[in-house]
Amino acid sequence: MRKVLKKGVPAFIIVSALTISACSVGSDETMNEMDTPPVNYVEEGDSLGLEDDEQSEGLTEDGEGNEDASGKEQPGAEATEMTTRELYLLDENGLVVPQALQLPKQEGVLKQSLEYLVEDGPVTNLLPNGFRAVLPPGTEVDVNLTEDGVAIADFSNEFKEYKAEDELKVLQAITWTLTQFDNVEKVQIRINGYEQDKMPVNGTPIGDGMSRANGINIETDNVVDVVSSKEVTLYFLAQSGENTYYVPVTRRVNATSDELTAAVEELLKGPSHYSNLVTDFRQGVALLEEPQNEDGVVTLNFNEALLSQLQSTAVSEKALNMLALTLTEQEGIEKVAIQVNGESNALNESGQLLAEPVTRPTQVNTGKF
Repeated sequence: MRKVLKKGVPAFIIVSALTISACSVGSDETMNEMDTPPVNYVEEGDSLGLEDDEQSEGLTEDGEGNEDASGKEQPGAEATEMTTRELYLLDENGLVVPQALQLPKQEGVLKQSLEYLVEDGPVTNLLPNGFRAVLPPGTEVDVNLTEDGVAIADFSNEFKEYKAEDELKVLQAITWTLTQFDNVEKVQIRINGYEQDKMPVNGTPIGDGMSRANGINIETDNVVDVVSSKEVTLYFLAQSGENTYYVPVTRRVNATSDELTAAVEELLKGPSHYSNLVTDFRQGVALLEEPQNEDGVVTLNFNEALLSQLQSTAVSEKALNMLALTLTEQEGIEKVAIQVNGESNALNESGQLLAEPVTRPTQVNTGKF
């Protein structure tokens, strides 16, 4: 049974501990009917998010200002300049989910990002309903970045106090939070200055470091030979009342498959039947040819089933975001161009022509619910 998000689904993910279920076979209903957080794909030439001076550790400082709420200058008063950071938190279903939150702009962005993963820490008043931080209360952290892109995260003893069943989630949240920055390729874990080759509670091996290639929210229900398979990370949707948010999931596919083709086809298959995740692709959507990659721009040619909006003339915003998020997880992919029946004349759900490739959304899961 294929899960699609349907109009009128009760608010039962975040507000309560009840699970969501939205099943429909071949449904033509689409999720533009939901009141969702503002998530926009970015057309070529627009800002891609963090500015260059925010990509490196220690390059940003607090802004200065002397105005109060009325706009009048106050002697000695300073306004804290804010910036958006992506923090990986746990949702009500125990999934590791990115949330774009406003944090004070300051030096040491890697250390700050991990400090905002500590339970009962500075993130407390920023947490969306149903979300929680992953690091045990009282955990102190320091981060050093090597020249070859390894972020060494050094934790205090409190780090060892997480639950055994949360170990992979803790490791994934740390890794994906730090690797949001372009100059971080891999993460090493230390405790009180001592390098760890496995996690301290349940003994998960971490070797000489972890990266996004190790996956996130790894599916375990599809039986695939690990030796003859590889991993792709897909983005599906979860529901919180009348809001939706994007969730990364890692799935194993045949090692001989073309990575781009496999990513799109697995995305179109939808989420696992054992998950509470949903999709915004109607049944019957299919690629008409293999994706074409030219200088980091992937061209995808779909059949007409992709058009689910504006009386079947437009592509839903969520479907575009799912494609952009999924494909830009592939190394070297920066943009996605959409065609329908070989033509680049599809519209987005706002009625605008999708003439230019789209890039990864700059604000995913803004936490405003």
